[in-house]
Amino acid sequence: MIDELRLEIGRHRESLVRELAEARSAAEITTIRERYFARKRGVVTVLLERLKTFPAADRPALGKEINEFKGWVPAQIEEALARLTPAADSWFDASLPADPPILGHRHLLTHTQQELEAIFARLGYAVAEGPEIETDYYNFTALNMDEDHPARDEHDTFFIEGWPDRVLRTHSSPMQIRYMQAHRPPIQIIVPGKVFRKDEPDATHSPVFHQVEGLLVDRGISFAHLKGTLEVAMKSLFGGDTKIRFRPSYFPFTEPSAEVDVSCFLCDGTDPGCRVCKGTGWLEVLGSGMVHPQVLRNGGIDPEVYSGFAFGIGIERIAMLRYGIPDIRLLYENDLRLLTQFG
Repeated sequence: MIDELRLEIGRHRESLVRELAEARSAAEITTIRERYFARKRGVVTVLLERLKTFPAADRPALGKEINEFKGWVPAQIEEALARLTPAADSWFDASLPADPPILGHRHLLTHTQQELEAIFARLGYAVAEGPEIETDYYNFTALNMDEDHPARDEHDTFFIEGWPDRVLRTHSSPMQIRYMQAHRPPIQIIVPGKVFRKDEPDATHSPVFHQVEGLLVDRGISFAHLKGTLEVAMKSLFGGDTKIRFRPSYFPFTEPSAEVDVSCFLCDGTDPGCRVCKGTGWLEVLGSGMVHPQVLRNGGIDPEVYSGFAFGIGIERIAMLRYGIPDIRLLYENDLRLLTQFG
């Protein structure tokens, strides 16, 4: 067993020398270092654990050999890194053509937001922007949310320390009230921007994400106008053959309210194993509804004279569906391997 351990150390030495000679970047060398010094299954860690299994009389000599190997590995790694890093005074041929510059482009989320803005601009909507730090009144009360509404809880909302009535807006809907208070109907706006919620990051949730809110208020506005608007918008996004459906839902600031689904643009419901719709044939994309009369009153508009509709679209949701992105966190990591695919 002792000879086997010594042979194993020798093989690790040969393997390390070969791996470092083949490494072509600092990242590859870092990976090699981790393989040797990882806390649980690193090569050195495993050798030290195995030392406990040998008789006490043999441990001093074997421990010395393992420690020598442990000290030898970093020296080889540093030497390999030095080979990859050119000296400051190293010669280079200044007459050679320079590497072509890497041209930047719009981020996928920016591209998707601007595409949504263009679609609704063609339908006559103006773009409005509002503050990301909101008052409790505009974020909750004016949107018909009672004081005991779950969204007001600290586990859902970011409250601003020292400002008890200030929050990071949990949706872009507060701008509905602000805009109605400052303008008379007809009103026809979209409100793009960041929103914030205390969501644990995972494949479909992020504490910061983006929405496009829509609001139309005028005389004689009905649910049919909402349906027609969203049908045109979704066909522009997902293709002319796209179908939409409305499912009854509940939002405190709209009544009636509906979730909106679009037909699967990949399989149109014909593939039970579809990676996009999971065989259902439908994709949930947004929430919508007729503006609640109390919300119109809070905006200074008479609900006996005017009516309106509102909708909210998640920009990340649209981008992930259209481009097959499986994890929302990929949109925020600035990994060029992903971003350069959508230049």
